[in-house]
Amino acid sequence: MISPENLVRHELIGLSVEVVDSRNPPQAGISGRVVDETRNTFLIETRSGDKSVPKSCNCFIFTLYQGLKVKAEGSVLVSQPENRINKKIRRSRWKL
Repeated sequence: MISPENLVRHELIGLSVEVVDSRNPPQAGISGRVVDETRNTFLIETRSGDKSVPKSCNCFIFTLYQGLKVKAEGSVLVSQPENRINKKIRRSRWKL
């Protein structure tokens, strides 16, 4: 079961997401549902169409199925989804 403690090591496709901070100002505020993920990007389904958003230069808030919101730096998420499960991650890089 996905929880705030294991978000970074879990499948993110299907979760609601919002870009809350970005080095590229036009990307801040993009929100929708994650429909695909590569090593460096999320494909987010928005009302105005699908947007490809890089992970490394953005900060995201994910809404879990229980309604909990978790903030995660994109740099922590940069990895192939299938390899992210084995990464060691400092807790200070993501917040509840």
